[in-house]
Amino acid sequence: MLGIPQLKKLKIIYNKMSTRTIRVFIKLLPSIMALRKDRRKWVKNKGKDVDLEKYRKNAHKVLNTFISLGPVYIKLGQWLSSRADILPQPYLEELAKLQDNVPAAPFDQVKPIIESDIGPINEKFDDIDPNPISGASLGQVYRGRLAGQEIVVKVKRPGIEKVVEEDLKILKKILPMALRFVDPNLRFSARAMLSQFIETIHEEMDYTIESSNLKKIKHNMKKSNIVVPSVYDDYSSKNVLTMEYIPGIKITNIEALDEKGIDRQKLVVDVHKVFFTMLLRHSLFHADPHPGNISVTDDGKLILYDYGMVGRLDNETRLRLIRLYLALVEKDPPRTVNAMADLGMLTPDFNRSVIEKGIELAVGAMHGKKPDEMEVQSLMELANKTMSKFPFILPKNLALYMRMASIIEGIYKTHKVDFKFVKVLREILEEEHLIKDAYIEEIKYSFQRFAKSIDATISIAPELKKFIDENRSIQLLHTKHKSNILLSGSILSSAIFVGSSVLYTSNESLGISGMICSIIIMSISTIFRNH
Repeated sequence: MLGIPQLKKLKIIYNKMSTRTIRVFIKLLPSIMALRKDRRKWVKNKGKDVDLEKYRKNAHKVLNTFISLGPVYIKLGQWLSSRADILPQPYLEELAKLQDNVPAAPFDQVKPIIESDIGPINEKFDDIDPNPISGASLGQVYRGRLAGQEIVVKVKRPGIEKVVEEDLKILKKILPMALRFVDPNLRFSARAMLSQFIETIHEEMDYTIESSNLKKIKHNMKKSNIVVPSVYDDYSSKNVLTMEYIPGIKITNIEALDEKGIDRQKLVVDVHKVFFTMLLRHSLFHADPHPGNISVTDDGKLILYDYGMVGRLDNETRLRLIRLYLALVEKDPPRTVNAMADLGMLTPDFNRSVIEKGIELAVGAMHGKKPDEMEVQSLMELANKTMSKFPFILPKNLALYMRMASIIEGIYKTHKVDFKFVKVLREILEEEHLIKDAYIEEIKYSFQRFAKSIDATISIAPELKKFIDENRSIQLLHTKHKSNILLSGSILSSAIFVGSSVLYTSNESLGISGMICSIIIMSISTIFRNH
């Protein structure tokens, strides 16, 4: 039941919306209200003692709603399926079932797009099979031949740009209204998510961007165990992308992989190494690694398709993410929280001691194992519970990273092999020589905190001096010089001691060293005063 305040909100919203927007809003409103109620209970009970069947039922209704609303909402549902900061776990699992498979448009509607951009098909290509091998919300893919070579031709769905623009306008109108019905701590994440979603879907509709992404990743990963198709630039455009055809076994086709004798345990390790190396070493990563975009060659190499959705990290964010992972590997909650704060993942008013304790207890309780044996599922459960319970926010620049990590975890679950995520993560950090970078950043971070603390302490020195000057009458004239020596030493010693105390929370060794240094300075000042 809606209360009177909520009914008033609905009346205000209704007066602002167009007919089309109203229809979409009416379809989405029940899902928004159910999510609001379910999430509150999920957070309150920390995911325990809840009616999971009811959650799944509500989540399934959300899934069907997105499907009924069309391509943009299917894409939106896929995005939400990796947002543990917004949705309870049962919703994530249900929305993960969303497949971007929609009936392909007739070839008669697609042919003019190819010929307008590339030229007459019968002159430019040996042939193109009019029956698509796949159809998605934004484009569809055909097999063909070019100069005797097998190719695939990806073509933008006819009229999709107009459909997308109209739906995005509606989403922009609906979101601020819908946010009135959700908890305040979700609003930042929801706005950032929509901003990133809009940016990404526009990039996905420009195949020149996808071509550029593919080439960069192919160059970056040339020494890795992956196969990336080549692009035929003279036969590609904003609306058409022509690539070499590289067939393989779908990454989740367990029966076919076993028939070929593929080591699936190694395969899962390779998948994680490939994608996390892209993330942590190169800053440009494939952000849509669902099973339809990853195949395997007969000799066990990974084939990556579809480079429309990629994530980019600036170097500063990349190094902070490495710090975060290294802190998790080394089971260091204070450093973990420092890295999370630097990444913008925590609200400014977060309670450090509560979050550190939560991370410490959750990591320590992971199957009762040592940190290098933490499993992906346990790590994701930790993330989900931490995001729900604590003041967690997901910045725009990390949204695609979270999506990638979540989908990769789903591949591991499918294969059910013996896999230790943190062990693989440590190997990546060592093989890519990233541990040194992480420690350098950690030391820089520690000294920055130290310097800020000293600056803050020294800033009170004029006030201290003013106080003593005003009370100089209590000082003996012949001890004035010696007292000033003691005063100066006290200020410097206090500054270093306070700074070291702050530093101690993130780096015990440097913190203790600073404290010892402050004691030495104070001692020297006292000796000079006595002489």
